[in-house]
Amino acid sequence: MRRRSNKAVDQAEVNMTPMLDIVFILLIFFIVTATFLQEQGFDMRPPESDPDEAEQTEPNPVILVQVDAENRVFVNQRATSEDRVLAAVQRIRADAPRSAVLIEPNDEALHGTISTIWDDMRSNGISVSIQRPRGEDDT
Repeated sequence: MRRRSNKAVDQAEVNMTPMLDIVFILLIFFIVTATFLQEQGFDMRPPESDPDEAEQTEPNPVILVQVDAENRVFVNQRATSEDRVLAAVQRIRADAPRSAVLIEPNDEALHGTISTIWDDMRSNGISVSIQRPRGEDDT
């Protein structure tokens, strides 16, 4: 019988050097071509306190404008006409310039009266809001 020769089987080996060269070249390419942006963040430091504000502890007064069911207008519980509301508010704001206006309309008051007062305040740069009158039930 014939003997078979036991030759060592050559195992195929893959040369990794060219592949590593390509990977490093690509890495260098992407690092060089990438744009590095400086991200803008929020300033998390609290604002410095103003010594003038620290002395001012009382809140800003509110000017109350009420419109009743008969469309009578009251500014801080003083009767006035719809046309004179702005003048009355400006007189009060002369003493307290940071005061805001709160309108309390009755459910039966005309919408036109309320919107006229609102528009007068907003067009003159006066902060205004509307609130239901106190003591009214939700019926």
